[in-house]
Amino acid sequence: MTNLISDLPTKLPDELVTVLAESEHVRIERIVSTGHASDENFWYDQSEAEWVVVLQGEAKLMLADGPTQKLTPGDYLLIPPHQKHRVEWTSPDQPTVWLAVFFRETESSPS
Repeated sequence: MTNLISDLPTKLPDELVTVLAESEHVRIERIVSTGHASDENFWYDQSEAEWVVVLQGEAKLMLADGPTQKLTPGDYLLIPPHQKHRVEWTSPDQPTVWLAVFFRETESSPS
């Protein structure tokens, strides 16, 4: 057994992304941010849907066509495929730990 929020680094040059599990259609990642944010003109534009929850710390996530969302522990968001988004801010005082689940829609089989 492993704990998602124990023994966390407090300073990182880049976000720490650890793939916890993956298959053909799903990938689960733990992301640790220590004051990180997306570059000013960068937007994520992913072909997968992303369900993300903040387990510890705080973050601000901006959607290209909506308001900035402040996320605190327990807050989650489902980001549809190709929904442009960026990380505006993460807490510099403590590590922000995200759990992200990326998944692809599967085509239904003909009946």
